[in-house]
Parts: sequence; C-alpha cells; structure tokens
Amino acid sequence: MGSASPAPDDAVAASELGELRERMARLEQSQPRITPGRLLASLLSALLILLACVLTPLGVLSVWANSQVTDTDRYLATVAPLARNPAVQAAVTDRATDAIMGYLPVNAILGQVAPADRPLLNTLLGTVGGAITDGLTGFVRSQVASVVGSDAFANIWTQANRSAHASLDKALTGEDGGAVQIQGNTVTLDLAPLIDQAKSRLVAGGVSLAGKIPEIHTSFVLADSENVGRIRTSLRLLQLAGFWVPVLAVLSAAAGVLLAVRRRRALVTAALGMAVGAGLLSIGLTVFRALYLDRLPVTVDQAAAGAIYDTLVHFLRGTVRAVITLGVLVALGAWVTGSGRHAGSVRSLWREGFGAVRRRAQQLGLRLGAVGRFVHRFKAWLCRLAVAVAVVLFVTWSYPTDLVVLWLGVGLLAALGVLEFLDEQPVGLGRPPGRPPGQPPGQPPSVGTIPAR
Repeated sequence: MGSASPAPDDAVAASELGELRERMARLEQSQPRITPGRLLASLLSALLILLACVLTPLGVLSVWANSQVTDTDRYLATVAPLARNPAVQAAVTDRATDAIMGYLPVNAILGQVAPADRPLLNTLLGTVGGAITDGLTGFVRSQVASVVGSDAFANIWTQANRSAHASLDKALTGEDGGAVQIQGNTVTLDLAPLIDQAKSRLVAGGVSLAGKIPEIHTSFVLADSENVGRIRTSLRLLQLAGFWVPVLAVLSAAAGVLLAVRRRRALVTAALGMAVGAGLLSIGLTVFRALYLDRLPVTVDQAAAGAIYDTLVHFLRGTVRAVITLGVLVALGAWVTGSGRHAGSVRSLWREGFGAVRRRAQQLGLRLGAVGRFVHRFKAWLCRLAVAVAVVLFVTWSYPTDLVVLWLGVGLLAALGVLEFLDEQPVGLGRPPGRPPGQPPGQPPSVGTIPAR
C-alpha cells in the first residue's frame, strides 16, 4: 500500500508558504546591507540635511538684507506704504510741526519791533501770547497735516527714501554722511526734504515768516533699541553673504539626499526640515517685534514704530512663506512618486481619472493619433521637462512669493495632467502602465502587493 497523498489544503498552504518565502528573499536582497561605508554616508547625509535646515533661515535673511541694500526699487517698494500709514503720518506731522515751530516763536516778533515799543508788546504777549502760540501751532499743524495726507507727501517720501537708500550702505558700515544715520542706539531718517516742502506750503498758506526759516535738518526715528549695534553688524554680515547662503543651503540638502541610502525619504525630510526652519524664522520675527516694542523709550510713538517694523519685514515674511510653500510642495511631490501604498493609490486615482476623461473624449470623436503615440513614447522625458521648466522659472524669478510658488506648482500639475490625458497607448502594445498581468481592464491596480525591487 502506497503512502497517502497530501491533502488539498496542505498543498495550497505549502504553495503559499513557498511563495511567501520567495517574496521575503526578494525583499532581503532589495534591502541595502549596512556596512561601515553606508553607515558613514548615512551619518554625513543626516549632518548635511541638518546643516541645510539651519542655513535656511539665515539664507532667507541674507537675501532680504542684500535686496534692501543693493536694490533701490526693492527698498522703495518696502518703505513706500509707510507714507499712507496713519500712525506714521501722525508721527511725521508732530515731528515736522515741532521743528517748524522752533523757528516761529511768538517772541521772535520782538526782534522786528522798535526798542521803545517792546515793554508794551511784552505786556500784551503776557496776556494773549499763549493763545497766539496755540493758534499758530494749530495752524502750522493743520498745514503740515494737509501736506502729509496728500499725494504730494507720498512723492516726497519716495524721493527722500530714494536719496536715503544711497547712504544705506554707509549707515550699515557705520560711516558718516547720508540721509540714514545710525547714532548710538537710534536709526534716524533726515526729514529735511519733507520740511522744505512743508515750508513752501506754509508760505503759500499765508505764513510768510516760514519763508525765512533756514534749512532744517531734523530726524525721524526709524528704530531705537539698545541692540541696534548688534543688528547692524548682523545685517552687514548677511548683506555681504548675499545669495551664497541660500545656495549653500540648497547644495547641502542636495548632497545629503545623494548620500542617503533612501534618497526619496531623505528628500522628503530635507524639504520639510527647511520649511520648518523658515517657519521658526517667522516665529522669531513675531517674538522680536514684541520685545523690540517693549524696550522702546517712552518718547517713541509705539504705533508708528510697530508700523515701521511690520513694513520693513513685509517682504521678509513673504519670502518665508514662499520657502515654506516650496518645501511642502517638494515633500509632497517626492512622497507621491514613492513606492508606498498610499502614494500608489494616489497615482492610480490620477491615472484612472484622466484615463476616464480621455476615453469619454474619444467616445465623443476625439482622435489623438500621432500626438498620443508621441506622448506615450516620451512621457517620462516630457514630465521631467515640465519639472525642469518649473524649476528654472522659480530660480530665475527675481523675488518669488508664496503665491508665485503656489501658481508654479499649479502650472506644473496642470502640465502633468495634460500629458496624462494625451498619453494614449497604441493598440496591441500590451497592458496599460500600472496594470498587473491578468488583471481585468475595469479593475484598478492592486496596491496591496509587495513590489519587486
């Protein structure tokens, strides 16, 4: 009597066990072996990615500092909104009024009166002198406020800051001269051009004595802090660094990704880490604003100082948002193109969605013909070309904002969608991309299988 044949269930179990062992063997072969060289490369990769994350906020600051010093149009675009800010207008009005009234005291009238009549005039001034002074001050303030609130003031402010920008580098280096001065712990802007225009308006308004006022060099405080010296040194270093710091940050991130064992995961980590670094800079700007305003002298207008700070860092915050947006988009793109289960599901939905639209269009009479065959043949290269164009546009954009980065991402996504729509597989060339052998045409690709590497 021969031996009994194995039961059907045992045969199936043995077959499944053999298949599972084969898969495990393929997985073990696909996993990189941990050698001292790979361990050193991984450590160096982590250090380079960490360096890129640390350099990111410094790179954003260096680009901002360099643009404010070397680009006059950029600087003017930064400070121009201050001319329309109510707090700054009120502070400039008060400063200009005080400067002009210093040369229009009521007692100055005595200099034009004969010595014999001065006792009588002194008695009269002692009675109504205060009212005359208040009335004259109010009239001067109203005239100055009308100038500050007009379009002419915006032009005056722009021209004054255009002249001031020429001396900004001197202010950063501590040299004398120029409209912008850093003296001790105070950064001031010379308002002589503004005062001159205001005097002309006063003369036209009936205050003839304003025409005899000499040129007044009075200052408007832009910043006042005990840390101005340190900030000046830091800005000077960042301005000298220019665009090299962000370039070094990008190169460090690229080198870290290339040295990594799992490059796609390293790319996601580097992109998100650099976005986090930019986010920490944004938090630091908010914290520094509160500390700066708290330490201002009581004589400085808090509202005007806050408005000036917010305006000066406006483009800096925009650059921070651009870096965060770019980091998130790069990390998302690297994740979607990976081999993970969820990433595969997203790609399957993408392909099936555009495939359904293409088939519907073909039912309505659309014929892709040679275009569809060309896109199918060179689709991978065309996708790389679309990504390269987006990268070139971002790099060559003067000052990309978060909206620019977002629209570039939307444009790239639209270009990839068009390529997916035009990807028509010629008849007889086998199954469509992404469909395993033996899978029915209407069923989406399985995402639960273990991919062979």
